[in-house]
Amino acid sequence: MTALESLSRLAVVFDGTDDAAHTHSALAAHDPTAGRVTLHPGPGTTSDTALAHDLLAALGKPPQLLGRFPAGRQPVWEAATAWVHALPVTRLTVLRAHRLTDRRLRALLQLWDNTGIHLTLVVHRPRLTAALHRSLASVPHTRATTLAEANALYFDGPPPKAGAAPRTAAVPLPAPARWINLPSLDRLVSYDSPGPCLGPCTPAPIDWRHRPAPEPLTCAQAAEAARRIHAATAHPQLAAALASTLFTGASFQQLATARSDDFHDAPALLALHDRTRFTDGCATHPVPLWAEAFLRAATRYAHLTGTTHMLAGPGDRPAVLRLAEKARLRPPQPPAAMRTGKRGSVVWDWREAREAHGYGPAPATR
Repeated sequence: MTALESLSRLAVVFDGTDDAAHTHSALAAHDPTAGRVTLHPGPGTTSDTALAHDLLAALGKPPQLLGRFPAGRQPVWEAATAWVHALPVTRLTVLRAHRLTDRRLRALLQLWDNTGIHLTLVVHRPRLTAALHRSLASVPHTRATTLAEANALYFDGPPPKAGAAPRTAAVPLPAPARWINLPSLDRLVSYDSPGPCLGPCTPAPIDWRHRPAPEPLTCAQAAEAARRIHAATAHPQLAAALASTLFTGASFQQLATARSDDFHDAPALLALHDRTRFTDGCATHPVPLWAEAFLRAATRYAHLTGTTHMLAGPGDRPAVLRLAEKARLRPPQPPAAMRTGKRGSVVWDWREAREAHGYGPAPATR
């Protein structure tokens, strides 16, 4: 990275009098869909892990990263870095930067360096703190002292006119999400057991000789499913595993064969392996546009954490099922007369069990 590139991507805003206008402008600029995220660190803690949780929440994710991790350490910074890399976020503004410790500043600068994001640190005092001075001493950056200069950084240009609709207007709470029944989830708990490849493998495109292709999602289904998965988990690999099921119709065992280098851009392709040709054989699947961010995040997360698998690990199937239920996504359910489980529970293996026992065509579901 050249000094000029660093200078254009890192800035410090001095709000010497702690003017509320700076805070209001920075918060008004927060719009992840437009590529702008404002991080307001929670008070009462100096933990760098807590700051990563705050960042995940600012990205629209649950602040907790659920799952099992080596030595009990949650790789939250790795997850946050993966999502910033994958989502269309280009600017991060951090308020109350004068309260950040050395560890927190190092974590933010590492995120900035890894993702290429534009980072603005807002210091609500006239001078840098000792921690900021140490962290920025060898890093080229710009400095802003007026609200107009700060707004150009917060908004990446002039802020909206005063007559624009306020972003804080009350929005009615959405109704509880209805279940979306997706046939592509039918095989998620399939009884198949494909074997992963251990050496180099460049699979051919899937030809669907051994099973029918999954029914493609409508535009509305894809948009809503993606929104729900994004909002339901901060774990890149679990999110990518569930998203991949929706366009591959693959079982969890097939998803677990994907390695950290099995996603490729331009064109976007996902490789799944089956060296014994139990189901599909080794094959590549085209990745729809709505799912690319999930695969991009999972790939970066796997590289940052040093895991060999790209999607959920072999023991993560219960976590993927819980995620699907949290997102209110499920396969078509058996008719009420054929349900034997607890009322309201999701039946995941109805189709597989029916086919395994040689049942006839399924009656209409509802």
